[in-house]
Amino acid sequence: MNWKKLFPQFEPDLLSAIEKEAVEKSFRAGEVIMGTGQYIKSTVLVLEGRIKIYRENPEGGEFLMYYLGPGEACAASMICAIQSQTSEIMALAEEDTEVLMIPIQLMDDLMNQYKSWYQFVIQTYRSRFDELLSAVDNVAFRNMDERLEFYLKRYAGKAGKKQIDISHQQIADDLNSSREVISRLLKKMEQRNLVRLNRNMIELL
Repeated sequence: MNWKKLFPQFEPDLLSAIEKEAVEKSFRAGEVIMGTGQYIKSTVLVLEGRIKIYRENPEGGEFLMYYLGPGEACAASMICAIQSQTSEIMALAEEDTEVLMIPIQLMDDLMNQYKSWYQFVIQTYRSRFDELLSAVDNVAFRNMDERLEFYLKRYAGKAGKKQIDISHQQIADDLNSSREVISRLLKKMEQRNLVRLNRNMIELL
C-alpha cells in the first residue's frame, strides 16, 4: 500500500528517511504486538487495521486505554523507545493489521531534523492523553450503561462504521464487567432503539 498518503503532513525528505529505515510488519487478528515488560526497540505507526492498547493486572484483568487506527501512532511505544524503558501496557491486533516499525536510533534524528515529525509526536501524545482522560472519566463518573454507550460510539468511530463485529464477552472484558451485565444493558439499548443486536455484531442506530 502507499502508506505515505496516511501522513500528508510529513515533508518529502521525512518520508524518504522513514522509508529508508522503517520496516513494514503484519500482525494477525488476536496477535500481541507489544507485551508488558518488553523492551521497545521501535515505535509503531499504524497503516491498516486496528490496535487495542490496554493495561493488564496480574490476575489477567484488563483496563482498556484506547484504540489506534490507520495514520496513528502509539505514544506509549514512543516514550518507552526514547527512554529505553520496558513497556507497561499491552498492544493487541484487533483485526489483521499492518504497521510501520521505526527503529529507536532513528527517533532522535527525526525529532531534531524534521518539524513535522516533532509536531506529529506532540499531537500523538496529546491525542492519547485526551483519550486516557475520557477513559478515566468513564470509570470514575459514569454509570455502566453510560460507559457502554460511550464505548460503542468510540469503537464505531475507530472502525469507521456503525456495524461493530464484537462479542458481548469482549465488551465485558474491556469495561471490566460481566457478560451477563453487558448483555442485559445491550438489550435495554435495543428496546430504546439505540442499537440492533445480532450474533457477535452490534449495529448503532
